[in-house]
Amino acid sequence: MTSPAPVVLVFLDPAFPNGRLADASKPQLMATDQGAIRGDGVFESMLAVGGSVRKLQAHLDRLDSSALALDLENPGQDRWRKAIETGVAEHRMQHPAPSPADDELVVKLVVTRGVEGAGSPTCWVQVSPVGAAGRRQRETGIDVILLDRGHDSGVAERAPWLLMGAKTLSYAVNMAALRYAHKQGADDVIFTSSDGRVLEGPTSTVLLAHLETSDDGAGGNRTTRRLVTPRLDSGILPGTSQGALFNAARAAGWELGYGPLEPQDLLEADAVWLISSIRLLAPVNHIDGKEIGTPAIQKQLTAELNELFAGIQ
Repeated sequence: MTSPAPVVLVFLDPAFPNGRLADASKPQLMATDQGAIRGDGVFESMLAVGGSVRKLQAHLDRLDSSALALDLENPGQDRWRKAIETGVAEHRMQHPAPSPADDELVVKLVVTRGVEGAGSPTCWVQVSPVGAAGRRQRETGIDVILLDRGHDSGVAERAPWLLMGAKTLSYAVNMAALRYAHKQGADDVIFTSSDGRVLEGPTSTVLLAHLETSDDGAGGNRTTRRLVTPRLDSGILPGTSQGALFNAARAAGWELGYGPLEPQDLLEADAVWLISSIRLLAPVNHIDGKEIGTPAIQKQLTAELNELFAGIQ
């Protein structure tokens, strides 16, 4: 029997300025909490490397945005920062990494509407190790399938109450899609809209790259690197990793673009990735069984983007 991964919990509690440590092996959440019975809440997942949380401000800002979309009370960012610092330090003290290369932690922030009638949210930080599968997929790449998300690309503007751009706790459909993919022998999913647009993965943002060669005007050739992601107005979650990587790529001379994208754009790309805060940049090897790009170009571009991504804090 596999032992559960070590987890540290820190609840945001007004009586504890730096957060209240709780025993993760014992019940901590009321059975009537609306986050548990309705999925009524929001969350963020971040990566801590060597004790430092990456893209912390971007994640805190997105947590604020998601909470606002749900009319959900959310503690101030300073309280989150203190609780995060407490949780990460406690985990590294209790469960030191065997080597610097293994010193990676998942830091999850959760806000629920709390127990109905109580009038206050339930908020906590959860710190745990990064799973082996996610780390392995950064190196080996993944095979994905396309699945219909069940709505068109204009639904976010037409029906804002569906909370398409918020990172809510209602992930049952996303997890069902991943289980379906695994049964088909795939690692992950790229959702498409009912009107044929590329959206996102269940837990990631889609990126693709094109290499374009042109005459440099001096008798030689110039290669342009272009990085593209789906349009945000199609009802996808704004990716903190995608946003940070785009900024770094722009500074490095890449051209950037936002969809709309169709499945054929993925199949014709020189490389495709799913990017997220924990797994980072996972190269897509096959989509619906079709090979994407060429392995040599994919490897080259992945190395270039990983180098850029490594410098993001």
